[in-house]
Amino acid sequence: MDTWILPLGITEQDVLKYQGFTYLITNLITGKKYIGKKVTHFTRKKKVKGKVKRIKYESDWRTYTGSCAELNDDIQTFGASNFRKEILKLHTSKSAMNYHEIEIQIKNNVLRATDSAGNYEFYNRNILRRYFRNNIGK
Repeated sequence: MDTWILPLGITEQDVLKYQGFTYLITNLITGKKYIGKKVTHFTRKKKVKGKVKRIKYESDWRTYTGSCAELNDDIQTFGASNFRKEILKLHTSKSAMNYHEIEIQIKNNVLRATDSAGNYEFYNRNILRRYFRNNIGK
């Protein structure tokens, strides 16, 4: 799971040309999934010769596994090799990335979808940290 499955014809160097991406991580043992987004770069202000400049840094996108504690616990429990990380779509703006994340989370019903045993199909417990699984109703 150390590397991302990239869209056809895209290299890791190509990924760096974008603001970020939306992704899907799948637990290959349980089938449980997580949909999220990640920026490829961030900027920091740095004082250079008395002037404040914005410096661009590469993010930790290559090793990132999501912000979900339950997902990260399962990665520790089952081992990283039992998870698949896929980049779904690359985005040239943060707005497009944010919108696409919400769009695919809702289309996939990440807060309500359950399997035949009644277990949630997604690790996602909220959308935008605003709409939570436990308060949206069934």
